[in-house]
Amino acid sequence: MMSTPAHATALHALPDEAPIDRDAAMVAVGDLLAALGFDPDEGDLAETPRRVADAFIEMITPEPFEMTFANGDAYDEPVVVRGIPFVSLCRHHLLPFRGTATVGYVPGDRLVGLSKLARVVAHHARGLQVQEALTVQIARTLETALEPRGVGVVVEAEHLCMSARGVRTETALTMTTVFRGALATDPALQARFIGARPV
Repeated sequence: MMSTPAHATALHALPDEAPIDRDAAMVAVGDLLAALGFDPDEGDLAETPRRVADAFIEMITPEPFEMTFANGDAYDEPVVVRGIPFVSLCRHHLLPFRGTATVGYVPGDRLVGLSKLARVVAHHARGLQVQEALTVQIARTLETALEPRGVGVVVEAEHLCMSARGVRTETALTMTTVFRGALATDPALQARFIGARPV
């Protein structure tokens, strides 16, 4: 197995190609409120443009972190973390979608701290997303950073663009999955990944 490139052991914030203009975002929120028939200077709405701009900035800004370390004991069984909560922002409606992710891998030469699997989810959830892309991005990051023998990602989420508007399917959950390597080709391993549940 090839050694993991040094550059793959850290996950960084996205390139700052289009810096965020907080002041312009606040003005835009005020303009939106006015266009919807509200007075953005009235009472408790006066601070809404700032609050909304800051909330969006927080939800689209990933946090960098260090990720992997050597698998010195040659551990070769699946590592799975379930029930990782996340909130992301739908790129079609700018409404949140939220849910949980199950993320795991079959190790090769490197391991990742268990909390870092949750950080990978949070990192990619920070942005304008669709669930399918989020699922693939999590898997791709683990593949690149760990060069594992297999990767599995299962994401289940409620989308407010479906549950709070439109068809209003309040109890509907959307599931997306990605299985790569041994988890895609070994049914027994995949069954263990999907079937294990916390006691």
